[in-house]
Amino acid sequence: MTDSSSSTPTAERPGGESKGGESLLTVLVALGANALIAVAKSVVAVITGSASMVAEAAHSWADAGNEIFLLLAERKSGRPRDKSHPLGYGREAYVWSMFAAFGLFTAGSVVSIWHGITSLQAGEAETDYLLAYAVLGVAFVLEGISWLQAMRQTRAEAKARGVSALRYVWGTPNPTLRAVVAEDTAALIGIVIAGLGILLHELTGNPVWDAVGSILVGVLLGVVAVFLIDRNRDFLTGQTVSPDMRHRALRALLDHPEIERVTYLHLEWVGPERVFLVAAVDLAGDAPEHDVATVLDRLGDELRTHPLVEEAVLTLATPDRPALVLD
Repeated sequence: MTDSSSSTPTAERPGGESKGGESLLTVLVALGANALIAVAKSVVAVITGSASMVAEAAHSWADAGNEIFLLLAERKSGRPRDKSHPLGYGREAYVWSMFAAFGLFTAGSVVSIWHGITSLQAGEAETDYLLAYAVLGVAFVLEGISWLQAMRQTRAEAKARGVSALRYVWGTPNPTLRAVVAEDTAALIGIVIAGLGILLHELTGNPVWDAVGSILVGVLLGVVAVFLIDRNRDFLTGQTVSPDMRHRALRALLDHPEIERVTYLHLEWVGPERVFLVAAVDLAGDAPEHDVATVLDRLGDELRTHPLVEEAVLTLATPDRPALVLD
C-alpha cells in the first residue's frame, strides 16, 4: 500500500522522523543561504542602484522569510493527533506553506515588477558592474548548495517511489520540499536574468535592460508563487493519492487473508506522508456480528501502524456493491 518501499498494510511505523529531519535540514540550509545572500544583495543594491539587484534583494528577503513559514509548517504539522484533531495536524503544513507562497508573491514578485517599472520611467545611473557580478556569483554558489540539498532529498524520495524528480516535486504531499526546490530553482534562474540585465546595461549603456531584468525576475517569482499556491490549495481541499498508490493499497487489502473483497476505497492526504483511509470490505467466512466487529476493529488497528496511515476506517461491504478489481 505504500508510496515507498513497504508493501504491506501492517508495516511498522518507521521513517517518519527521519523524513521530517531531512526536510528540516533542507529548509535550514535554504534559510542560511538566503539570509546571507539577502544581506549581500541589499548592500550592493544600495551601492549600485541597480534595478536588477533590487529585485534580487527583494527575492532573497522573500525567500528567507518564507523559510521561517516553512519551519513553522514542519513544526506544527508534526504534532500528534488529539480529540480536537482526530486526523492530526498534518494539514497545517499546507496552511503555513500557503503563507510562504503569498509572501513570495507580494514581497518578491510585486516589489520586483513595481521597482522595474519605476526604473523604466525614471532612468538609472551607471552602476558598479564588478561588484554586482561578484555578489551574483557568490549568490549563485550559495543558492546552488541549497538547491543541491533539496534535489538530493527529492531524487532519493522520487527513486523510492519509482517516479522522476520532476513528477515527484509536482505530486509530493511534502509542501516544504516542493517550496524549497521551486524557490531555489527560481533563484538560480533569477540570478542569471539579473546578471544578463546588468551585462546588457554595461554593454549598451542603456539602463532599460537592467529595469527589464527586474521585471522579468518579478514575473518569474509570480509564476512560482502561483504554482505553490495552487498545489497547497489542492492538498488543503482534499487531494487524493495517485492511482498507482491507490492500486498498491487495494492490492495490500485484497492480499490480507481475512479480507475477501473490497467494494469501496478512499485515500486522501491529510498531511506530509500521512493519509486517511476509508474502505468497505467483505470478510472471509460467515462469522457472527460480534466477531465481525472485532475483526474490523483489529484490522483498523493494523492499518494505523502503517507509516503512511494517520487514520483508517473499515466498514462492511453490502452485497449489492460490485467488488473493486486490480487493473
